Amino acid sequence: MKKRALGNQGLTVSELGLGCMGMSEFYSGRDEEEAIATLHHALDLGVTFLDTADMYGPFTNEQLVGKAIKDRREQVILATKFGNVRTEDGGWGGINGRPEYVRQACDASLKRLGVETIDLYYQHRVDPTVPIEETVGEMAELVQQGKVRYLGLSEAAPATIRRAHAVHPISALQTEYSLWSRDPEDEILPTVRELGIGFVPYSPLGRGFLSGAITKPEDLAADDYRRNSPRFQGENFYKNLQLVEQVKAIAQEKGATSSQLALAWLMAQGNDIVPIPGTKRRQYLEENVAATGIVLTADDLERINAVAPKGVTAGDRYSDMSTVNR
Repeated sequence: MKKRALGNQGLTVSELGLGCMGMSEFYSGRDEEEAIATLHHALDLGVTFLDTADMYGPFTNEQLVGKAIKDRREQVILATKFGNVRTEDGGWGGINGRPEYVRQACDASLKRLGVETIDLYYQHRVDPTVPIEETVGEMAELVQQGKVRYLGLSEAAPATIRRAHAVHPISALQTEYSLWSRDPEDEILPTVRELGIGFVPYSPLGRGFLSGAITKPEDLAADDYRRNSPRFQGENFYKNLQLVEQVKAIAQEKGATSSQLALAWLMAQGNDIVPIPGTKRRQYLEENVAATGIVLTADDLERINAVAPKGVTAGDRYSDMSTVNR
């Protein structure tokens, strides 16, 4: 597994990361034993960049990751997030970027993870009621205290990124980016590249849609949160399925799966990009890791861009887009 740098402050990670959210919530079917085995196998394969958040579970995903890495901490670049407030019973409490909450959230995450330092600490969503300078200023204090090594933002707008970066260097921006979410190419990617910030695409497989495994709405369990996504509903679902079929056809010519082609395409967009596909099973982890060995030619990239141009996807990313890109 090759390495890639995120930002200019010294953070280096595996060229492919692992999103851990689905091991604890949002997707149906959870198996802690298999999840831990998947985390261990990821480390064995050289995937050392693990992504979690306090809200996943809520709280239980950090505990799961902490349990899995307890004896292998030195192998891991550990990323977690704060800002999306959850209650113990799973309720939602809005977005909080107040300095006192930043301190509280970090201490709680450190305890759940069972570590002394978080490698990469993200603000999960921007709180519009708190100046970003105040939030990042407190995050910078955590760096000074040795509780955090590097800082990140998630779903922040270009102007917000610039203001944050002026307070303390931001090493990574995490935003949805994939063959069916190419909006970051307009302003986000140019901004982070100008500032020397790494880019971490989440949902690089379109929440599993680009894998080709979802062919009808009934493939999603009743409690699967994707049922609430506009892209998985009504006519949007079937329009987006046509995109997947075209990607799959190109993948087959390359001797790859559609998931592997989608990941290879992302990694080919620049050495400052580190996708974090999520999975809770070793089988799919191995499939994703194999994407790092796929080489796409200029002709391949041109064909992929032709079938998946910017804006081709039907439906918004979320039913409520007010919390992203701000």
